[in-house]
Amino acid sequence: MHRRSPCFTVLGLPLLSACGSLSPLSPPTTPPGTVPVAASWHAPMPHGGQTTDLRRWWSQFDDPLLAALVADSQAASPSVATAAANIADARAARQAGQAALLPGVDLGAGASRSRPEPGAPIVNAVSASVQLAWELDVFGAARAGAQAAQARLASSEAAWHGARVSVAAEVASAYVDLRACEAQVRQLDQDAASRDRIAQLTVRATQAGARSPAAAALAQASAADGRVTLLRQVTRCDLLVKSLVALTAREEGALRVELATRANRLPQPREFSVTSLPAEVLAQRPDIQAAERDVAAAGADATQAVALRWPRITLAGNLGTARTRSAGVTTDGSVWTMGPVSVSFPLFDGGTRRANAEAARERHGAAMRLYAARLRTAIQEVESALVTLQSTALRQEDAATAALGYERSYRATSASYEAGAASLFEVEDARRSLLSAHSTLNDLSHERLLAWISLYRAVGGGWATPAPAADDAPSRLPAGDTTALTSDLLRR
Repeated sequence: MHRRSPCFTVLGLPLLSACGSLSPLSPPTTPPGTVPVAASWHAPMPHGGQTTDLRRWWSQFDDPLLAALVADSQAASPSVATAAANIADARAARQAGQAALLPGVDLGAGASRSRPEPGAPIVNAVSASVQLAWELDVFGAARAGAQAAQARLASSEAAWHGARVSVAAEVASAYVDLRACEAQVRQLDQDAASRDRIAQLTVRATQAGARSPAAAALAQASAADGRVTLLRQVTRCDLLVKSLVALTAREEGALRVELATRANRLPQPREFSVTSLPAEVLAQRPDIQAAERDVAAAGADATQAVALRWPRITLAGNLGTARTRSAGVTTDGSVWTMGPVSVSFPLFDGGTRRANAEAARERHGAAMRLYAARLRTAIQEVESALVTLQSTALRQEDAATAALGYERSYRATSASYEAGAASLFEVEDARRSLLSAHSTLNDLSHERLLAWISLYRAVGGGWATPAPAADDAPSRLPAGDTTALTSDLLRR
């Protein structure tokens, strides 16, 4: 019959008591909310679109300057630079997290020269040792911390890709805005020239007594109003050029020279198709991947916070050599120590650890809800772009027909006015209708281009979800890649 060691009994009871009184909180592993989104798109697909590599989409426009501006913006963007710096920080944090799983090893060395007491010989001592300290990760706190750091690194990498996509879309939108503005300037310039010509004809007719002074005043006022509108639009275009300068860090004079080579022309994109299901498309969005990794990091944080409520066990030791010389006698040899093995019991901390665990659990729930919200927003962005593309396609034919009809009407009315068969009011009304029709056509082309850019951004800009590292798989909550988690949420 074996008798228990009194020492074990004394040391073991507090350990068992402490472990039993912790009542640890388990981090949530199921989403706290649901995403009531159908598994198919509720928007029409663009007709004639082709499957294309969106990573090279800008180079597939019929405007090489656009692709060059997008490339310049990547190097000039502070948001891309900040995202890159965040990756470096996350890598350092991951390295620190992984290092916490390993023993800490230090090398120490020392030398001394002393006379222990009066008349005693001088003692020279030299020593060197290797010290080891290792916190045993019995309850998984260090591993959970390493998993959280790995997840945050993946999140920061996805955020960097997202920043690049956003900057590219922003520059492209500004460029398209400028080209649409220039097209509007061209129309307004033609309109202002027409108003000036009619004003000159009306003044001559008034001087000859064929027109009333009121008609001449109206014609001159119309010409002045046309010039004001034109100058306002030219100013808007100048401001858009300056926006491009700020986004791309190009020299303004050189940029204006390049812009002038293709002025007044909207770039035409290569239309692409969206053939994947919503869950598959959303899995290719960097912001969705970043949010999913943030959920994994928050889950690992919750696991770590729970594990920190359990006892911590630390093992220490050292191995070294020492040499002592005194009165011509040299003594040397090796020294070593195994231990101590120390156990830290979290008996009472005023509820700090429990509060930290509860807070970590709430942060995980908040990250999950944010992820679900981003999924809904992403669906809305894709479908909004698809709806806009469909709408502009349906309106374009009728708008072109209307513009052609108004142009014929204006020409006929102008000819009648010059022949004295129509009033200036009729000419002005026909001109306003024609200008409005041309503006509508220009706005439709502009809106359609912006919708393509929005769709490019909404489907992730050609970014692909990277394969998870083997040591990162356990940190996923729930397990699986982004597509699996997205599909799970969309089905709920």
